[in-house]
Amino acid sequence: MAGRRVIPGFGLSLGFTLFYLGLLVLLPLAALVVKASSLGFAGFAQVLGSPQVQAALRVSFVSAAIAALGNGLFGLLLAWVLVRYRFIGRRAIDALVDLPFALPTAVAGIALATLYAPQGWIGQWFARADIQIAYTRAGIVVALTFVGLPFVVRTLQPVLLDLDAEVEQAARSLGASRWQTFSRVILPALVPALITGMTLAFARAAGEYGSVVFIAGNMPGQTEIAPLVIMTRLEQFDYAGATAVGAAMLAVSLLLLLAVNLLQAWTRRKLGGA
Repeated sequence: MAGRRVIPGFGLSLGFTLFYLGLLVLLPLAALVVKASSLGFAGFAQVLGSPQVQAALRVSFVSAAIAALGNGLFGLLLAWVLVRYRFIGRRAIDALVDLPFALPTAVAGIALATLYAPQGWIGQWFARADIQIAYTRAGIVVALTFVGLPFVVRTLQPVLLDLDAEVEQAARSLGASRWQTFSRVILPALVPALITGMTLAFARAAGEYGSVVFIAGNMPGQTEIAPLVIMTRLEQFDYAGATAVGAAMLAVSLLLLLAVNLLQAWTRRKLGGA
């Protein structure tokens, strides 16, 4: 009885894991690739070579990258404040961080479009300076920042909790400035988690549809995102063309995730060697 395990043995656990992973992840992705391959290389290249598709992919990935960078900066600051300081309303702010997870994306899109429209509570102040947020690429970045922020904050918080504040005090006692303490003591320990959070935020934002479609303006070649192109082609019963665009987004996302994982591994080895 002493050697009996609560969880079933390795063979059964591995088999169930692979079955579950294959059914929910690998099988749909394989179906996507198979459907896209029905076009052939020439047809696939023709779909992706369309100016509309290229512009939509560019808008989606560039906007997602900008939003991920912004979330990396402000998410780090927000996580730092929530972990290192105690103040009235901290728990409420901490709970609000998870709001993009719980809020339906369509509701978020409508709310953001209402706020940042030229007549909205926030948009009217920008309109006075002849700056338009809603129905432009800036609105897309705002929506993608909204949906991606929790990934950065929630990834950084456990690391900050494990980071001993006495290390910072020791650096200060040795004569290090605030910037030296942050850049040489704190930031290196946070880099792997920060990269992970930004990657998750980017991946979430690249495929976002509901919160973006209401604030984007959806002008082909300007503010049209790739998921909207996919939806449009599905409505036109162009299933092969829709899966071709989806396969292209999948390939780019996988390559970026692979690159980030390699960067994380290199960062850990460098920090470990140091």
